[in-house]
Amino acid sequence: MSGTTTRSPLVRAIHGDRPGTTPIWFMRQAGRSLPEYRELRSGTKMLDACLDPEMASEITLQPVRRHGVDAGIFFSDIVVPLRLAGVEVEIEPGVGPVMGQAWRTADDVARLVDRELTPESLAPITEAVERTVDALGETPLIGFAGAPFTLAAYLVEGRPSRDHLAARALMHADPETWERLTTWAADVTGAFLRAQVRAGASAAQLFDSWAGSLSRADYEAGAAPSSARALEHVHDQGVQVIHFGTGTEHLLRSMHAVGADVIGVDHRTPLDEAEEILGGDVPLQGNINPALLTAPWPVLEAHVRDVVERGRAAPAHVVNLGHGVPPTTDPTVLTRVVELVHSL
Repeated sequence: MSGTTTRSPLVRAIHGDRPGTTPIWFMRQAGRSLPEYRELRSGTKMLDACLDPEMASEITLQPVRRHGVDAGIFFSDIVVPLRLAGVEVEIEPGVGPVMGQAWRTADDVARLVDRELTPESLAPITEAVERTVDALGETPLIGFAGAPFTLAAYLVEGRPSRDHLAARALMHADPETWERLTTWAADVTGAFLRAQVRAGASAAQLFDSWAGSLSRADYEAGAAPSSARALEHVHDQGVQVIHFGTGTEHLLRSMHAVGADVIGVDHRTPLDEAEEILGGDVPLQGNINPALLTAPWPVLEAHVRDVVERGRAAPAHVVNLGHGVPPTTDPTVLTRVVELVHSL
């Protein structure tokens, strides 16, 4: 670790140390709930904003300035690597990522796998990260990428899905095609994450938004190998990896085994129970219930105190939400939560 990151409570915590101040940041803190974000992004499509280095950097910095959180999370989207690889995809307001087509057959996948990310295609990401790291100073930046299963699920479904039936069906009906697809997704998202780390990110987080739809057996056979492959792209870079998924209590040990250093826990599983599942020696991240951000302050305060107390079961703890910041959240509440956690 460099001198800067050695002093960072966030980086100390994800290395298993307990700093004097408990670190905190929020998933989806960059954007959504901030009026300055909405003003800056007005008239700009989501993916265009992600690929504008100046805008992406500014959006990443906004919550650090406002809330005093202990890390920036790089402003991006799970499907940005797909766009960089030439896949037709757009984020439709109120819907989410929508592909130009669903990629479901062996022929479809064959047309994908010869595409790769290059230094030229990754240039906007590299520039945005370098700008952000320079501006953050001693505050670390966390790199962001989606896990291969989630990327593959979007590709196969063609759009957001509640149950990912088409993706899960392909996994079993044509395992060879599924493996080709997830291997490609692993290399694309791994290259995306590696570019952020090489440009200065102090840690990396792999989001598997939809892994909770899988049984443990399906996850270990059809998702874990590609997640491990994606993380191989950053293991030689000397940074810790945080791995997070929603609805994944039954997968926590399997998600740790793919090569993660820290496990993010959603709001469904108390942190002390998650640590018991993991064996007692894994740093944790989480897991304030986002729904309580609109509760009366005494209710939210008691909940935050409980999360911090349960986090003491782990060797180290980074406070976060159990999912992302809801767009209707009052930003002043987030600032107050940061001040409370730092006071504890």
